[in-house]
Amino acid sequence: MACDKCGHCGNRYHWSHAFSKFGYDDGDGKIETPEIAELLESEGYEVRFGRWLAHNTLIFSIKKDGMEFMPRNNSAIRIGYDDPTIYLPEDIQVILNSKMPFTGVFPY
Repeated sequence: MACDKCGHCGNRYHWSHAFSKFGYDDGDGKIETPEIAELLESEGYEVRFGRWLAHNTLIFSIKKDGMEFMPRNNSAIRIGYDDPTIYLPEDIQVILNSKMPFTGVFPY
């Protein structure tokens, strides 16, 4: 599975865009969130995602064996705004980083 790649600069979108209100060009570009969800589902996670009004389609729930991995009921973390590398467990990040590595000339 590959990230969407710009034909001009070679930059690839980072998987973290699937967790951001303003990710993947704020809903105006190619939406990759379902592909990120499918990748996690292939690893045994249950993933829920949806459209944030006119903005991005983002992941808001990741579960496995009945355990929720998204920070629910946590006022310190704001889903859609905060960097998912802060709150996602390491094992989920390892899956995403290994299957969708970021390579590009601009930071994500």
